[in-house]
Amino acid sequence: MSFDTISIIGLGYIGLPTAAMFASKEKKVIGVDINQHAVNTINAGGIHIVEPELDLIVKKAVDEGFLRATTSPEPADAFLIAVPTPFLPIEDQDSIPEPDLSYIKSAAKAVAKVLKKGDLVILESTSPVGATEQMSAWLAEERSDLSFPQTHGEDADIRIAHCPERVLPGHVVSELVENDRVIGGLTNKCSLAAIELYQIFVKGDCAVTNARTAEMAKLSENSCRDVQIAFANELSIICDKLDINVWELISLANRHPRINILQPGPGVGGHCIAVDPWFIISETPSESTLIHAARKVNDSKPNWVVEKVKSTITDFLSANPTKAIGEVTVACFGLSFKANIDDLRESPALEITNSLASLEICKILAVEPNITELPSFISNSIELVSTSQAINESDICVLLVDHCEFEQLSEGDLKNNFIIDTKGVWV
Repeated sequence: MSFDTISIIGLGYIGLPTAAMFASKEKKVIGVDINQHAVNTINAGGIHIVEPELDLIVKKAVDEGFLRATTSPEPADAFLIAVPTPFLPIEDQDSIPEPDLSYIKSAAKAVAKVLKKGDLVILESTSPVGATEQMSAWLAEERSDLSFPQTHGEDADIRIAHCPERVLPGHVVSELVENDRVIGGLTNKCSLAAIELYQIFVKGDCAVTNARTAEMAKLSENSCRDVQIAFANELSIICDKLDINVWELISLANRHPRINILQPGPGVGGHCIAVDPWFIISETPSESTLIHAARKVNDSKPNWVVEKVKSTITDFLSANPTKAIGEVTVACFGLSFKANIDDLRESPALEITNSLASLEICKILAVEPNITELPSFISNSIELVSTSQAINESDICVLLVDHCEFEQLSEGDLKNNFIIDTKGVWV
């Protein structure tokens, strides 16, 4: 196939880097996003997210005319859909979240208007099993003049596939190129077309399977990580109760040649590990007991950290009897869901900081070097400050994200503060 024009639907943390990679190979790329600010920023040669190296690639692609952004789909030879897949609102904390495919449905209906015979449509959004088939059905509903794989198999006018992203924020540019890809076409011709497209810039292998297995592969990868992190997080809670340094313990245990315990933290965040297991649980709740238990452990860890801060406030007041509780200042270091990025999605650090502010028992400072202003949906009583101001003005420092700026702090910098370290950097 000839892919002269490629369209990326959704210009977020995956869509924009993917668009930039195709454009870097001098392919004409049309990026589509409903966010006018993102569209304007990209067309000006800038980026609206934090991702190392991406800014230079986008600027070059825009300046040379290979990348352009718009708010509505235009004709292309291949369409990659990389839109969010959140959850529907839940009634109570014990309910199992149900996936919300409305963004995929909207993207499919918009793309359908400009489809032509021979086009390829790939769903990259992390999705529950069966979502690619559902997307193909939505496309068929809109375009009865075209044939699709579910009815015409290999002879279909339109080729459909699923290819989940498998990259680490902060390393997206290199991993998009180097990592293997899992290609799940609805037919063999669909898979071959998708491989041809990705091989424009992907150096890793393209492993072929069916769409359902490709969907499940991504969910399984992140569920496995979630279970492993849950063990580390539960271990940290146990060690805290038994007065054991969990960081030292893990270091010693990992000296065993077949043991590799992960590092604990304040919870699990981001739109992958904290989300993907629920796609499995929601479809097979009776069979997903271990995966469900891991989700509960990781989702409860932020509450444990909040309780830890509250007990530390009590300890601080005992050591400083002249101070009242309302005069205590707590500084939370880090708001993003992982180190050295600006992504706040599903962030346990943000949840913890917001929860502490909602208690209204002390002043809350926040340090997040990767953003310039706090999101509107969190407490307006939280003040975004610099690292030095947080150290100088706070009584208690809570490390929630191991940004490189925080790792550079010495013991002497924090000698006048009570410390809670959820990442093992300052202990």
